[in-house]
Amino acid sequence: MGLLSNRIGKESLKPGDHIYSWRTAYIYAHHGIYVGDDKVIHFTRGRGEEVGTGTVLDVFLSSSGPHRAPCSTCTNQALESRGVMSSCLICFLAGGVLYRFEYGVSPALFIAKARGGTCTLAVSDPSEMVVHRAKYLLNNGFRCYSVFKTNCEDFAIYCKTGILVAERGVVGQSGQAISIIGGPLAAVLSTPFRLITTNVYGMAVTAVGVYCASRYIADIGNRIDVVRIPVEELTAGLASGRVRIAEGANHLTLPQRQEGG
Repeated sequence: MGLLSNRIGKESLKPGDHIYSWRTAYIYAHHGIYVGDDKVIHFTRGRGEEVGTGTVLDVFLSSSGPHRAPCSTCTNQALESRGVMSSCLICFLAGGVLYRFEYGVSPALFIAKARGGTCTLAVSDPSEMVVHRAKYLLNNGFRCYSVFKTNCEDFAIYCKTGILVAERGVVGQSGQAISIIGGPLAAVLSTPFRLITTNVYGMAVTAVGVYCASRYIADIGNRIDVVRIPVEELTAGLASGRVRIAEGANHLTLPQRQEGG
């Protein structure tokens, strides 16, 4: 991998790798966990649909998605999928290029990679634990899909770190979602600086600075509104109601710990 590119060859893949592939025109990337034997476990809306908002934007997003017909094995699994599914590497890439998501990067490198959804400051757990989480969620499901709060990147990051955002009304740990929101946010927050300078280059630098700062602050490796939860407790808690996802919010509600418990 180069300094600013995470592109890799298939021969360098290892079980537990968080991989992704950009779709048409780099509109979005689809993320998953490579588990070995040419298989990738990834999170979708269900029935193999990679991304969606539940709005008219889905027409635009679906037009950017892969149009390669999946193999018969992957097609059957997509039809039976509850969101988390296993695909062969070829079907996962859908004709795209293979990239590996980076963990434990330095702040300087994180900021240098201006496009979100490619790296994080957070440190990955051992590969055996990563593969275990991915396979466990394949059999037991993973929350409710939300393009901004619980998407394929959030799934892969959880498998790698065991960390989930636990506060209400916030964007998930996905770098793609943060980038989508960070751009307009940077434009809004940099507007007051027009009173100080009318130089277009100065305004551009200011907007870029605000955008980078928003990405850095919102990265899962920096956030304090997160919780580390074992995968067995996550799925058991969702099933029993001890861990809930508030309707329309897609955030976790955790039980209060008893004193002395």
